[in-house]
Amino acid sequence: MEKLKNEELDIQRLTAGDVSAFNRLYERYHKAVHANVLKLVKAPETAKEVLQDVFLALWQNRFKFDGKDSVAGWLFVVSYNKSLKVLRQRLNESVSYVAEYTVEPVDDSDKIAAEEERYLLQMDLLDEAVAILPARKKEVFTLCRYEGRTKEDVAEMLGISPQSVTDYLKQSNAAIKEYVGQHYPTYAHSIVYLFFIIS
Repeated sequence: MEKLKNEELDIQRLTAGDVSAFNRLYERYHKAVHANVLKLVKAPETAKEVLQDVFLALWQNRFKFDGKDSVAGWLFVVSYNKSLKVLRQRLNESVSYVAEYTVEPVDDSDKIAAEEERYLLQMDLLDEAVAILPARKKEVFTLCRYEGRTKEDVAEMLGISPQSVTDYLKQSNAAIKEYVGQHYPTYAHSIVYLFFIIS
C-alpha cells in the first residue's frame, strides 16, 4: 500500500517535471523493462537502446499522466511495441518483401492489465529471491540476466572462467526457483513470467 502511495506521488511529481521522481521510477522499473525487451529482441546492445527510447518517451509524455495512471503498465506496453518495431525492421532488412507481420502491438486493456499484474509480481518475487543470493552469484546473475552481458564478458570482468559463470548461473537459477517454491507456493506454478529471465 505504501509503495503504491509513493508511486502515485512520484507520478504526480513527474507530470510537474520533477527529475528526481523520474529517476526513482527509472530505478524501480529499468531492470524489468530491460529484461522484457531483451527477451524479445535477443540482443543486449539493441535492448539498451530500446530501454533508453522507452524512458525518453516516458519523460516526453509525462504531462499525459495523472496520479491514478500506472507507469508500470505504460512502460510494459511501450517497451513491447518498441521491441516489435525493432523486430519488424530486422525482418524488413532480411527479406525483400513482407506481406504482413503476424504479431500485433498490445492494445487490449484487459490483456494489458493482466500482463501488468504478472509483470510486477514476477519482478518483485525475482528481486526478492536474487537479494538473498551470495554476493558473487548475485553479481553474476545481475550482469548476465539483468544487463544481458555474455558469459565471456562477465568472466573477463570478474576475473573468473566462463565455466564458473555458467556454474554460478545454474546454481542461482536453482536457488531462485527453490526460494519461490518455498515462500510463494501459490504462485510457483501459476506465474509463468517469473522464469523468462532465469531460464
